[in-house]
Amino acid sequence: MGTIRRTHSPAFKKQVVLEMLKEVKTRSEIASQFGIHPALADKWKSVALTNLEHLFTEKYDQDRIRDKTLIDELYRQLGQLKYELGWFKKKDGYCRIGKRLRSLTIRKTDYQ
Repeated sequence: MGTIRRTHSPAFKKQVVLEMLKEVKTRSEIASQFGIHPALADKWKSVALTNLEHLFTEKYDQDRIRDKTLIDELYRQLGQLKYELGWFKKKDGYCRIGKRLRSLTIRKTDYQ
């Protein structure tokens, strides 16, 4: 039987990467200290270093702001559409028909 795959929190990954960047201990010592494989620690370090330059660019900030405003607008539109759909269902008498259909019972003799 195989082992259960663990997931690590971003805070845990940050701690590992910070230890790797200090370069006080070897990668094997850091990996054994945190209970992970050394290759995983190297992978997290490389991901952190490649994405580090994006944190200091103005374009990254603008993209985050644009994405946030787009998501907010989409949620607003979704709420509006859900409200309108509920109103149309109520106006069309959909609720009355649905209640009437639910109240019908199926007799056991209908299946035999």
